Amino acid sequence: MLKVKILGSGCANCKKLESIARDAASTAGVNAEFVKVTDMKDIMAYDLLSTPALVINEKVVSSGRIPTKAEVQQWLLA
Repeated sequence: MLKVKILGSGCANCKKLESIARDAASTAGVNAEFVKVTDMKDIMAYDLLSTPALVINEKVVSSGRIPTKAEVQQWLLA
């Protein structure tokens, strides 16, 4: 099972990213556990410049933007 983390303060973009990631996993048939990380100290542990960010199995795949569903599917299946 993949571990997918959504890093951000809980803003509208963070919620949109989570929605896209869940939809992408569902469409791709990928079994994933989703975790929201909102604590700034925890977010700063990752090497990123801005949120929202998407982390798959502890690897930052996107930060500072909302990726497309197709991009997220590609990362989930990689």
